[in-house]
Amino acid sequence: QAIDYYQQGLAITREIKHRLGEGQSLGNLGNAYYALGEYAQAIEYHQQSLAIKREINDRNGEGDALGNLGNAYYALGEYTQAIEYFQQSLAIKRETGDKNGEGQSLNNLGLALFKSGNLTEAENILRAGIEVRESLRERLGENDAWKVSIFEEQARTYRTLQEVLIAQNQPLPALLIAERGRARAFVELLAKRIATTSDSANSSITPPTIEQLQQIAKEQNATLVEYSIIYDNFYDNFKIRGKQETHESELYIWVIKPTGEVTFRRRDLKPLWQQDNSSLAELVTISRQSMGVRSRSLYASFEPLPDQSDRLRQLHQLLIEPIAKYLPTNPDERVIFLPQSSLFLVPFPALQDASGKYLIEKHTILTAPAIQVLELTNEQRSKRSGGDMLIVGNPTMPTVVTKVGETPQQLSNLPGAEKEAFAIAELFNIQPITGNQATKSAILPKLPDARIIHLATHGLLDDFKGLGVPGAIALAPDGTGKLNDGLLTAGEIFDLNLNAELVVLSACDTGRGRITGDGVIGLSRSLITAGVPSIIVSLWSVPDAPTASLMTEFYRNFQQTGNKAQALRQAMLTTMKTHPNPQDWAAFTLIGEAE
Repeated sequence: QAIDYYQQGLAITREIKHRLGEGQSLGNLGNAYYALGEYAQAIEYHQQSLAIKREINDRNGEGDALGNLGNAYYALGEYTQAIEYFQQSLAIKRETGDKNGEGQSLNNLGLALFKSGNLTEAENILRAGIEVRESLRERLGENDAWKVSIFEEQARTYRTLQEVLIAQNQPLPALLIAERGRARAFVELLAKRIATTSDSANSSITPPTIEQLQQIAKEQNATLVEYSIIYDNFYDNFKIRGKQETHESELYIWVIKPTGEVTFRRRDLKPLWQQDNSSLAELVTISRQSMGVRSRSLYASFEPLPDQSDRLRQLHQLLIEPIAKYLPTNPDERVIFLPQSSLFLVPFPALQDASGKYLIEKHTILTAPAIQVLELTNEQRSKRSGGDMLIVGNPTMPTVVTKVGETPQQLSNLPGAEKEAFAIAELFNIQPITGNQATKSAILPKLPDARIIHLATHGLLDDFKGLGVPGAIALAPDGTGKLNDGLLTAGEIFDLNLNAELVVLSACDTGRGRITGDGVIGLSRSLITAGVPSIIVSLWSVPDAPTASLMTEFYRNFQQTGNKAQALRQAMLTTMKTHPNPQDWAAFTLIGEAE
């Protein structure tokens, strides 16, 4: 269909002798044939397009045409030819000052050099690509939404460089790139906050060193486990069911012990889609469904499926088995998992080994978005000064618009969240704030002074991308009539100065589709940036009775020991005795500091 329209467009541009338009139409046809996998045809059109761009001296267009030719030759496996075109494209992008194009050309050139076996040169080129990419992000200033949107595009360069380093048997430099890739946007987000509270306002964000990561493991007194999912590269797409799809090819896993010892392991993910027609992300979703959980706001109970243990064991095989022998044998010693994308949704406590033992029975478990973030939360922990406890449960729900032009949607009432709020409040001998008392204008001024904040309400995650808001917490509307009255957005949280040592987000999703890991992290990230060192989020909605008992048990343990990670583990083990199904006890994850 597209080719048909491009052909008509081409005919018109030729008829009216519009050379620029003709060159663009030829390029569009080349891209369409490329997308169909007809690379020889694509090359023919891009060559014609290139000739016109040169004739009319359209330098930027010439650079694009050369890049497109490089892509087509790369797809044919003709790497020498591809490298030549990428180099010419790169020279033009540099000459015209097109930084984005330069980053893209460096990425593509690095990839082609890697495939052709020239690892040293590939590494140099990809490192240069990362420098360009990072300079681009710095130019975006404080626009977090833009930074997030260009980050996925840039993530490819970090991934390819990890592969190049591993191919050269350099797991430690690869770990630094994995960490630099994941923490970068977050650390930049925090730079503004740190600049206002320290003298280092003008210091640039320096990439991490191995010594720094080892020091963090030592400070945390924890074993750190960092995951990095490697995808088949960019145009190495595999045709599945006739369409081009990108697949996970490998899982890289690094373990950093508090002693400073670093171990690297890798796991082949290709059998997942080659044999099972599945993916890691799908396996995570299916394992959640097999426990009888869907999304977090549905207070209906689902029956676990018979293959629940199989799924939790399969995840254990992929994620834990390769590194099991490097994890501590004392169950009180902490393990901090640093997941990526879909792995943020993994119920790590519920993963089962071959003998049926759950991971929480063997280890005290936390998660974090990046190792460098732990250094930050550690700093924040020492500065906490909040006083009271603030408990909010089931506010009168607002109506929300999550996409421009959509009709407002009424969020569902959460009676279970209200019961939970009362159960916890009783423990601390305070009054929870519920229903129409829990308005945004009533809650907002209380947040900075609270020591512990418990929010049993809806959290909207990445549905707000269209409006440039990466998440929000539902409170009762103030009656202003404004769009999304009652929502406390991640952007607003980011600008708060919170003194809480712990925020708990319970019953957090509206049930609008699958939550992405970055979505869960979206709200958590804002809370960490606002100064909170520890956050507990539920990864799905738990039936009322077990949640109330698990949370009550958690707070009781926490009151006694002051150790959030231990308290959560004990609460899970206690709840497990009366509610053995993991859907009832494994939903909560602690992000950040244990103590």
